Amino acid sequence: MVFFSVVIPLYNKADHIENTIKSVLNQTFTDYEILVINDESTDEGEVLVQQFNDKKIQIFHQKNQGVSVARNLGIEKSTGKLIAFLDADDYWFPNHLEELANLYRNFPDCGIYCSRYKIKITKNHSQIPNYEGIDQTFYGIVPNFFASNKPFRITWTSCLAIPKDVLENMGGFTPGITNGQDLELWTKIGIEYPVAITNIVTAIYNNDIPDSLAKKNIGSMDLMDFEQFKIAERENPSLKKFLDLYRIEYGFRYYVFGFKDKSSLYIKDVDQQNLGLKIRFLLKLPSFCLHFFLKLNNTLKKMGINLSIYN
Repeated sequence: MVFFSVVIPLYNKADHIENTIKSVLNQTFTDYEILVINDESTDEGEVLVQQFNDKKIQIFHQKNQGVSVARNLGIEKSTGKLIAFLDADDYWFPNHLEELANLYRNFPDCGIYCSRYKIKITKNHSQIPNYEGIDQTFYGIVPNFFASNKPFRITWTSCLAIPKDVLENMGGFTPGITNGQDLELWTKIGIEYPVAITNIVTAIYNNDIPDSLAKKNIGSMDLMDFEQFKIAERENPSLKKFLDLYRIEYGFRYYVFGFKDKSSLYIKDVDQQNLGLKIRFLLKLPSFCLHFFLKLNNTLKKMGINLSIYN
């Protein structure tokens, strides 16, 4: 058994996978294995992984079934106490696993262990997320996980590690969900377990990839079922407010791309107090105006200015 199992789903990321693998092999904490799950890639990504010829690396293959099934296979094949997830286009600094290992030793009863991370917005611009009620020096168990999960998410997939038994108890990722599968699982765990965070940036989220899944037309996506959280939301106002942010996000994106019926399915369940003036205004505009604002926002992002509709 190793301390960490690093699970990397691989699908057509030949331009990034070498740097991603190198960032793991350069870790100061060396008690780990790397499980690359090839989700039937059509580029040379697998060949590039094989060229490392390192005994820490194992490659598993599956028919193209998406990232949820790939990560579940990685969990199944893992031997580690903690599972650390890493997307094939993201990057760890050398101290990443060491910081998470120390966090686990200091707070052994948590369900999720997170490092701080940096978001690469464009080639020349990046930002470090901030969280409500938690300053940059905070280290430890997050007092109110769901309240602090804004304006950025504490639980970004490539910055965290989770005990294998917690993942097994939760049933892993839901197959078939193509957007928000990680959000769903982290929410389930956050309801049942405390979450701990470091005060050191150890990872880079590469959000500067033109064909990133998160940027695809929402009409082609299968989203998580919010109904499963209805009881828990009634008991936890912070959870309700947190999930309403994502109801608004999905509802707004459906609206922008002309799926008004689907948009209303999400917006109708949002508490009115959580529906800000900005989003109320935007939902009254015609789609062509919103497309213009999206193009403007993309232009601003290239200049290092990242705007949000939620604040």
